[in-house]
Amino acid sequence: MALSESSKQSLIPTFLYSSANSLSLDRVLNTNPTFAPSPSAAAAALDGRAAASPSINTRSFVIPSPNEPGKKIEMYSPAFYAACTFGGILSCGLTHMAVTPLDLVKCNMQIDPAKYKSISSGFGVLLREQGVRGFFRGWVPTLLGYSAQGACKFGFYEFFKKYYSDIAGPEFAAKYKTLIYLAGSASAEVIADIALCPFEAVKVRVQTQPGFARGMADGFPKFVKSEGTLGLYKGIAPLWGRQIPYTMMKFASFETIVEMIYKYGIPTPKDQCSKTLQLGVSFAGGYVAGVFCAIVSHPADNLVSFLNNAKGATVGDAVKKLGWWGLFTRGLPLRIVMIGTLTGAQWGIYDAFKVFVGLPTTGGVSPAAPAAAPAKA
Repeated sequence: MALSESSKQSLIPTFLYSSANSLSLDRVLNTNPTFAPSPSAAAAALDGRAAASPSINTRSFVIPSPNEPGKKIEMYSPAFYAACTFGGILSCGLTHMAVTPLDLVKCNMQIDPAKYKSISSGFGVLLREQGVRGFFRGWVPTLLGYSAQGACKFGFYEFFKKYYSDIAGPEFAAKYKTLIYLAGSASAEVIADIALCPFEAVKVRVQTQPGFARGMADGFPKFVKSEGTLGLYKGIAPLWGRQIPYTMMKFASFETIVEMIYKYGIPTPKDQCSKTLQLGVSFAGGYVAGVFCAIVSHPADNLVSFLNNAKGATVGDAVKKLGWWGLFTRGLPLRIVMIGTLTGAQWGIYDAFKVFVGLPTTGGVSPAAPAAAPAKA
């Protein structure tokens, strides 16, 4: 029986990350008998390729480094997840710290719109009252918090994407690949926000209440003394409300956009594109995904800022003061610019680190599975 086109284009994460068609054949032959040709054909194909490329290991699925042929990391091994985790630390921690001035103005626009009326005037107010150094107030909790979040976000995303794909099986994982992306990213973000929440609470208080504290070292004990230890997690529900939709949009839209770029925008197959071009695609896909992320998660972002700034405040208080229109729009243009740039840079850094350690960039059109052997009469 002939296979449908969707069956021939299996999108299990194993294939998503293959940097060459020849590598994916080993994985298909070893793990998916649906696509396996006859034993004699398979043996001939593997023997021929092994002779042509002695460095290819036909017993395990490994990714040779793009720049260092002798360097390799086995997919879904502890080293693979460690690399993804560290790449997440770099991508989220550094980028969020870099946009601290934008985040500072955004938070103050959300909390005190009468004083911080616009982006330009907001920067002017901060410059007059706190000087240039004031633009980076709260950078330490930002760096620490989003480094912890990035480690969990990217590391657990790779884990859950593989885990849910294995549960679904090749056919359903290919058919419902977007659901795999959404489920994997949502699961990862639940964990990531538990790591982020205490740092986010201190950051918002430091940034929106001048004189409260200089930074993390003195701000953390003051916050605990004022709100109690559980107060550090007062904003966890709205944080989940902001970050889970954001991350689901971030990963699912990125994977889809990058796949479309390689499929429709670039005439050359991904594995034949230069690494510079691939990283450019990662940044572009990340930027577009970031715009969608900002719009989806903005109401919850307003809630997080409001609740962490006002002691004893509730979601109802925030809605009453900001109004529904303000909840969806206050500070949104600045956040679109910030999150678009941020998300593009994050995917660029993350994939650059993956290339550095010998892994291919994320996403793209998967190699076609080998055709099935003709059915015997």
